[in-house]
Amino acid sequence: MKQVTPFLMFEGKAEEAMTFYCETIPDSSVLDVTRYGSGEGGPEGTVKLARVSISGLEVMVYNSPVHHAFTFTPSVSLYVDCSTEAELNGIVEALAKDGKFLMPLDNYGFSRRFAWLNDRFGVSWQINLA
Repeated sequence: MKQVTPFLMFEGKAEEAMTFYCETIPDSSVLDVTRYGSGEGGPEGTVKLARVSISGLEVMVYNSPVHHAFTFTPSVSLYVDCSTEAELNGIVEALAKDGKFLMPLDNYGFSRRFAWLNDRFGVSWQINLA
């Protein structure tokens, strides 16, 4: 086995999501992008498959041309340990815009500053002040 990589499947929002994550999470970047060509199922020129590094975690991002009866669930989430309260606040604020809190930013005993939310794309995030 070479490696295990998280795989996020979107329906038309892959490029918007990966750009947003790279702008929101420090030390993140797009590693490579494959775009749909003519006659490949997805709209020509849109992201088909990409690899991004989200603060060092390699994640594959896929744009499905097929509608599915399912989406993301909070039972799988991306957990982010922040170094400072300012960093945590900035990330939570960005991810919460048009998203939904599962656990609002607060002191929960196990963490002095923690939030769990689904972003506007439905991806679940747990944000913690380490």
